[in-house]
Amino acid sequence: MAENEKKLGLAALIALVVGSMIGGGAFNIATDMAGGAGAGAIIIGWIITGIGMIALGFSFQNLTNKRPDLEGGIFSYAKAGFGNYWGFNSAWGYWLSAWLGNVAYATLLFSALGYFIPVFNGGNVQSIIGASILLWVVHFLLLRGVQSAALVNLVVTIAKLVPIFLFIILGIFAFNIDQFTFEFWGEKGFNFTDVLNQTKSTMLVTLWVFIGIEGAVVLSSRAKEKSDVGKATMIGLLSTLIIYVLISLLSIGIMPRDELAGLNSPSMAYVLEEVVGKWGATLVNLGLVISVLGAWLGWTLLAAELPYIAAKDGILPKMFAKENKNNAPVNSLIMTNVLIQIFLLTFLVSEEPYNFAFSMASSTILIPYLFSALYQMKYSLQKKETKHVVIGLIAAIYGVWLLYAAGLSYLVLTSVLYSLGIFVYAYAQRENNRKAFNGLEMTWAVIFLITAVVAIFMLSTGNISI
Repeated sequence: MAENEKKLGLAALIALVVGSMIGGGAFNIATDMAGGAGAGAIIIGWIITGIGMIALGFSFQNLTNKRPDLEGGIFSYAKAGFGNYWGFNSAWGYWLSAWLGNVAYATLLFSALGYFIPVFNGGNVQSIIGASILLWVVHFLLLRGVQSAALVNLVVTIAKLVPIFLFIILGIFAFNIDQFTFEFWGEKGFNFTDVLNQTKSTMLVTLWVFIGIEGAVVLSSRAKEKSDVGKATMIGLLSTLIIYVLISLLSIGIMPRDELAGLNSPSMAYVLEEVVGKWGATLVNLGLVISVLGAWLGWTLLAAELPYIAAKDGILPKMFAKENKNNAPVNSLIMTNVLIQIFLLTFLVSEEPYNFAFSMASSTILIPYLFSALYQMKYSLQKKETKHVVIGLIAAIYGVWLLYAAGLSYLVLTSVLYSLGIFVYAYAQRENNRKAFNGLEMTWAVIFLITAVVAIFMLSTGNISI
């Protein structure tokens, strides 16, 4: 097969971006947002998210066009701008986020299957067994190569959009403006502090459903045309933004917010059931199963690809760079799926395993996104490109806001996972005969370790929980 036949075209890259973003989160976003915010705060949350994500998307587009040599995307931007250690942290954080996202998908998938097969509920032993079987089926599919997986992802992406578009069309006709405006700012009416807290509560949710925006960037080394990477990123981003806003706002205009907040997963199924009857819930649950299967495939692909590229660049240990005869990153896949397998056990110890997993996935990706934005600023300042400096600044402010909105509990838990990376980074640097840390980097490593110790203490004393 010719080399260029093995590369990914624009359609496959767009499908990867859309397929990674429109996963399980789209089907439960109404409940996830309504649980902590009224319609007014949700609209503010979408405005903030839209501005921040569009700025981040433009940052990715600009950097892929101006620095096509940085084929690792997320981690290579941090490395180019701020050194090896922050390049590693971006690669490590992105990898953590990708496989933690699959843990979230597993619980949501088996909640949907529970609609048809009651033995599953998304948080029991049966769900763990089912998720484990699926995990290794996907593993062996990906061993056949990236191109095969991307083709399957393209087909699945098209299929899962059908129930979503049907929900939007029917939701427009069922929308009730009086229902939508009832307690628009919450039970207390407009109060700045209260609305701010409501808006903050939506941030990890909106971030979660947009994780995957960088999908085409991560796989830029496998794209037929480098210019397609930026196009795929922006087309995928704008399309999914419109879809998410419509799903969340239409739902509030169909069902009272307190009822919406209490729905089982996937909430879209029960909202549509309210409009058209039981067949609506059946259709959405089938759509969710297809959607999550596609997103699981896409995210596993991203989770395996980035450590593989980072290992080739000397940021992660060399073992991650091993390929099989199909050019699939075999060791990276094994490590990724073993960790997912271990974390599936959180189904048994967390009261809300889906919320825990997606919140952790959102928290761990904050550093990769923030440092991509900061590099956009730094590079544009060096090139004296004022417009792109502003875009990078907006994306960076959004990243800092997300760190604030995430809250203490998830940030300190995330620090435990980042602190474990210190030892992996030190090992990789020894392999490449490089000094692991300079003075400032050592300071940051110590901060991660101290925060991790605090997190473990808080967990042991019950001050935070999973």
